[in-house]
Amino acid sequence: MNFAMSYSFGKDSAFALYKMLEAGHTPVCLITTVNKDDGRSWTHGINPGPVRRSAEALGLPVLLAPCGSDDYAAAFEDALKKAAAMGAEACAFGDMDVAEHLEWNEARCAAAGLHCVTPLWGMDREAAVAEELRLGFIAVIKCVDKKFLGVELLGKTLDRTVVDAIRAAGADPCGENGEYHTLVLDGPVYKKPVEIELGAIVDLGGHAVIDIR
Repeated sequence: MNFAMSYSFGKDSAFALYKMLEAGHTPVCLITTVNKDDGRSWTHGINPGPVRRSAEALGLPVLLAPCGSDDYAAAFEDALKKAAAMGAEACAFGDMDVAEHLEWNEARCAAAGLHCVTPLWGMDREAAVAEELRLGFIAVIKCVDKKFLGVELLGKTLDRTVVDAIRAAGADPCGENGEYHTLVLDGPVYKKPVEIELGAIVDLGGHAVIDIR
């Protein structure tokens, strides 16, 4: 099956892409929503440069969907329709167990005439992180929700020690509730590592991010 990958460039979307490839499916493109006001990817806040380099490292074209919060769904559906024109029969997502996310994904795919596939759905969260590390995915922490985690984790490479620290702080080790977000730099689905420079930490109120160039 040909598929588009809803791709945040974080660890779970990379793991979901791995699972789709392992099952014998063929990726057509990546889809990434971009904040039309600052050009950064939504949620993870990744600059255009790392987005472009990451797509090149995966060897896949990326469909950017510029939008605001008011037209996010419509922009994503437009990107799905473009993916369908490229031959995609489905779109895959990295969600695991949040019902509202699944419902949203299914609605967008239905509007574009595509199947919705969630290869990680139902996985135990801690088991998913452990598997990602075992497979060799290398990811840096890009964003933290300060209600759960401190800014000292920003820029750190996710490993067992960092996962233990996240758990000890009372946060979900997988970050599935938005406690933290990552940028993947290498792993089994990457053709080459993504080279980055870590910049300054930016406090956004409830969240903090580290600039990545």
